[in-house]
Amino acid sequence: MWFLIRLMIGGVFLAASWAKVLAPYQNFLYVVQAYQVLPSWAEVLVAQIFPWVELITGLFVFLGLWTPWALRAALTLFAVFIVVVGQALLRNLPLESCGCFGEWIHLKPQMVIALDSACFLLTFLLLRQIIQTKKFSLDSYFDRI
Repeated sequence: MWFLIRLMIGGVFLAASWAKVLAPYQNFLYVVQAYQVLPSWAEVLVAQIFPWVELITGLFVFLGLWTPWALRAALTLFAVFIVVVGQALLRNLPLESCGCFGEWIHLKPQMVIALDSACFLLTFLLLRQIIQTKKFSLDSYFDRI
């Protein structure tokens, strides 16, 4: 069970990052700007780097490589997503879609809060059950050799 949850959490990051990595960074820049939380210089930096952080985190979680650290990174990212989307909802920003999955999947911000909260909780549980979480992972393979 923990193995499948780990794959799902990694898959969420891979799906979210892949659409943004393949598209020009300006597409994601418009999403970042819509949340109105960063200065303009930081918006550009986040739009260029963040999809790669999601991709690397997703790969490490999915493959079970450096699993505790990858899960902590995922936990941190889910917390950031919850705060950023939550503040946009509290401020009544006119967001029709969260922009989390690029142009592939459109989710309303309220749906994203629910999804990210569930993923945050599952990631926390994966960390609590780290021995079982590492089964069928690259970590367990490298531990044996």
